[in-house]
Formats: sequence, structure tokens, C-alpha cells
Amino acid sequence: MRALLGALLLLSTVAHADAVLLNASYDPTRELYQEVNALFAREWQQKTGERVTIAQSHEASGKQARAVIEGLPADVVTLALPYDIDAIATKSDLLPEAWRERLPDHSTPYTSTIVFVVRRGNPKGIHDWSDLVRPGTVVTMPNPKISGGARWVYLAAYGYAMRASGGDEARARDFVRRFYRNAPIMDSGSRAATTTFAQRRMGDVLVSWENEAFLVEHEFPEDGFEIIRPSVSIVAETPVALLDKNVAEHGTRKVAQAYLQFLYRPEVQELAAKHHFRPVDAAVLSRHPELPAMKLFTVEEIASSWQEAHRVHFSDGGVFDSFFGGSR
Repeated sequence: MRALLGALLLLSTVAHADAVLLNASYDPTRELYQEVNALFAREWQQKTGERVTIAQSHEASGKQARAVIEGLPADVVTLALPYDIDAIATKSDLLPEAWRERLPDHSTPYTSTIVFVVRRGNPKGIHDWSDLVRPGTVVTMPNPKISGGARWVYLAAYGYAMRASGGDEARARDFVRRFYRNAPIMDSGSRAATTTFAQRRMGDVLVSWENEAFLVEHEFPEDGFEIIRPSVSIVAETPVALLDKNVAEHGTRKVAQAYLQFLYRPEVQELAAKHHFRPVDAAVLSRHPELPAMKLFTVEEIASSWQEAHRVHFSDGGVFDSFFGGSR
């Protein structure tokens, strides 16, 4: 509801334009889309003579999906995981269930992964996932019942544990249980977890998106935060989609389609890399050594699909809830 009310207020106050798009996105993309939107608006006006304003709505990815289902009038969504857009497709008539087939790379113009941020000098000696379950290590991260980024964190930890245990599911679940026992506070979203760790100085390690790790380094240089890349992590797909019913009602289909296609342009792929997302354009990625190659696995390597991962791990009564004796 808060996302819906905030977006409606934003749409009511944007500058007069020939077209207004609303992009419902997740928390860590704020800075990226500020630049993307300005660049697209300039080019669109030069090309068509039409002035376009792109309004942004930011919340945890799962919250955004629920807001769209409940009536948030977004033209496009740029969310943290495919499952959230699948939920929109299955619980509303806003877009088809085959939405991933409409743009290249499964409608994912950039990806990310999960890394660690530690305090100056790495006082707890944190180097890999196994260090995060040691007694006395306080982990800061968002809550996977709410946050899309947090689900990537969970699945990255689970995938590591499955490999470390030789595929023993019981041992992998026990590892993840101990991992979450070391997280006394879990925030509603990735940006909130970043604030808790860096500004409120809570926790020994932040486990989050790679781009959030760079944000901590850049925003708090005097604190000497360090990025730690674990031995293995997950390919975090962050897809985009056009909401057909909404763009039909708003008369914005042409500009909304162009906006999503624009995300694949080399100059926009460079912007993604500038903000520490991993562009799908391999040539662009190769020019950014700060985004080094890592050993990464996909969701499909540890679950048959996102739907299955959600059913087993994140649904009410699932594995995550069992760690706490019920819903959290």
C-alpha cells in the first residue's frame, strides 16, 4: 500500500510531459535508473520530439510485485528476481506468463551476484561462507520472506552448502539454519541492510548484492570497508518486463518498449557496469576488472525452477520458516 500511495503521489507531481512512464523497481537500482532515465529521455525527445518523464518507485522486490498486483500503475517493472514477475503474471492479467521470451537474455539486461562486506582489517577473518556460521559472527542481511535480494543471499548460501556437503540436502539445510541463527536482525530490503551495517554499525559482515558492496566502499571510505568474494556464489538474474494492460490503458506501449530495449544498448550497459551491475554484453563486462570473473552457479543447478525454490524454501511453512519454528 505504501508503494502504491507513494507512486500515485509521484505521478501526480512529475513535470508536465507528453508521456509519463512509471518504472517499479527494487531498492538498489535507484542510482542506476537516475542516469538511465535522463539519458533515455534526452534521446527519446531528439528522436521523436516527444518529452517523456520516467517516474521511479523503489521498494523491496517482493513488495513491489505485490503492489503491482494490487494496482500500482507501473508501465514496466525492473525487479530483483524472476519469481516476482512470474507472480505478477500468474496473479493478474497484466502480462503473459511467457514474458521472459520477449527480450534478449531471458529479459535480463544485467545481472549481479552475492558478496560480503567486512570492516577494516577483516577482524573476524571472514573469507568464505563457512566463516559466516562460526559462533560469535554477526551477519547483517535482508529478510528472504520480504526481499528479493535476500532470496538470492539464501540460495547462494544453500548452493555453497550443497557443494560443500557433496549434495547432502540435510547437511545443507543445517548449514543455512546456522547461517540465519547468526543474523539477529534482518531488514526489509537490501538497501535497509546496507544502512544497518554501514551507518548504524551493526554486524560483523554484510551479505548482499555486489553493487551494494561497492556502495558501502564508496560512501564510507573513511571506514575502510572491504569487499570479500566467496569461493562460489550465484548468478542473480534481475529481469525486466512490460505490463501490457497498463501500457494499453496509459497509451505508453511504444515508449515503454523502447525504454526496456534501451537497457541493452552498449552505452547503457556501460552505465550498468558503472553502478556495479554485471552487463550481459560481454565486451562491456571485459572492460571492467572491478567486476572479476567468479565461480557462479544458477538457480536451476540447485532447484528445478524459481517456483520450486520458492515452494520449498520461502513459502509459508517452508524451510526458512522451519529455522524459526514458524513464519518470520
